[in-house]
Amino acid sequence: MAALIDAIDLKRKNFFEYENTPYRCMEKDISTPTARGGQTLVRVKMRNMLTGAVMDKTFKAEDKFKEPDLESVPASYLYSDTDGSYFLDQSSFETLTLTTEMMGDALELLLEGTIVQVNKYNGNPIGLELPIQVTLAVEYTEPAVRGDTSSGSVTKVARLETGAEVRVPLFVKEGEKVVINTDTREFSGRA
Repeated sequence: MAALIDAIDLKRKNFFEYENTPYRCMEKDISTPTARGGQTLVRVKMRNMLTGAVMDKTFKAEDKFKEPDLESVPASYLYSDTDGSYFLDQSSFETLTLTTEMMGDALELLLEGTIVQVNKYNGNPIGLELPIQVTLAVEYTEPAVRGDTSSGSVTKVARLETGAEVRVPLFVKEGEKVVINTDTREFSGRA
């Protein structure tokens, strides 16, 4: 029997099941009643783990949720084709397939062999979490021109080996490896 979670006990980044769908709590706000006999309400900003949709919902404090059958497994990225993207589960060595919708724009930061966390719900893959940072080579960027800083912009656009475009400092040249933060998609440093 899965443990039940009270709505008032939900915490940020907790997973819970609502209407047979896994959700992740992004924010929680508790409203206490001002009148006697009023109910304590919990407003939850939550992300649907299957579709990625975000919604706000208000629950009574005593509403209960099941813990979803979610697990996160390390997997290495193999390749992508028209049917989806393929990953090798590092513990069971089975191939996991994620659809284009499940991948979102994660492919822009993935190289073959990159280890990611694949989320599974009831044993089926539903999405992935990228590592905090990835190291990628700069495929193309304009050379820095003396005096470029006068415009106030001290960055330039660089196209990475995966096709993603990010802003990098002027000193970065083609062929260099750069570290990119996967959450913000910003330059973090040279590799």
